[in-house]
Amino acid sequence: MEIQENNTGNNNVDISKINALIEKESGFIDLLNMEIGKVIIGQKHMVESLLIGLLSNGHILLEGVPGLAKTLAISTLSKVINVDFKRIQFTPDLLPADLIGTEVFRPKDGLVMATQNPIEQEGTYPLPEAQVDRFMLKVVLPYPNREEEKLIVRANVSSEGFPTPKKVVDPKQIIKARDIVKKIYMDEKIEKYIIDIVYATRDPEYYQLEEIKHFISFGGSPRASISLASAAKAYAFLKKRGYVIPEDVRAVCSDVLRHRIGLSYEAEAENITTENVITTILNKVEVP
Repeated sequence: MEIQENNTGNNNVDISKINALIEKESGFIDLLNMEIGKVIIGQKHMVESLLIGLLSNGHILLEGVPGLAKTLAISTLSKVINVDFKRIQFTPDLLPADLIGTEVFRPKDGLVMATQNPIEQEGTYPLPEAQVDRFMLKVVLPYPNREEEKLIVRANVSSEGFPTPKKVVDPKQIIKARDIVKKIYMDEKIEKYIIDIVYATRDPEYYQLEEIKHFISFGGSPRASISLASAAKAYAFLKKRGYVIPEDVRAVCSDVLRHRIGLSYEAEAENITTENVITTILNKVEVP
């Protein structure tokens, strides 16, 4: 897909000005990565996803077995951007009223970064699909590789331990960056690409994807399209680019859609995962 560096025609958007603005205002991303990297070894995708949620003002659900630094990453992020961090540990016997009483949480007033363990689910209530859909991203974390784990062990058993992260960004910079992210140019072809991907989760046959039709019980809602567009813009900002390209969409697609696609009993019987479905869709839907 070609992007003109001056005016883009129909919308008369000056990409060069947006690029210059991002180049000027995105320097703090390198500082954030450097400071978080002092504490979090590896898990680059997790850190990148946290930054995408931060720049998009979206909720994030991190899923992984205990010990993968999920909560540590979130608390570290709060320190380097100088905001409050509060943790609530949910147990199987905890009810909503025990936590909030008669007050109602308003998601527009704060950013939620939640963690979830895929084990020890016996006796717990699974999150309702409608509530999981409120998370912009669901990020599944892998184990560290051998070299990363060696560094983790070394840091944890050394006398010095991990360094203490320091504040490197003011919250006002984050708010300003969010406004800039919204200005990132998204061509109509990219918008169509996003809509096609989401619609393929609802009507696979329209995209000649009959082979996955019986594996999907429900597809992504309009919130999926909105989240995919917002996350793609934030990803472009992280790459210091003033316009969205198809690779930006593909990079965030799994995290945006994996919790928004319902699998049928047939899919579970055949060990088909949402990742399988998303990969099939991305391989089929035409890239602009």
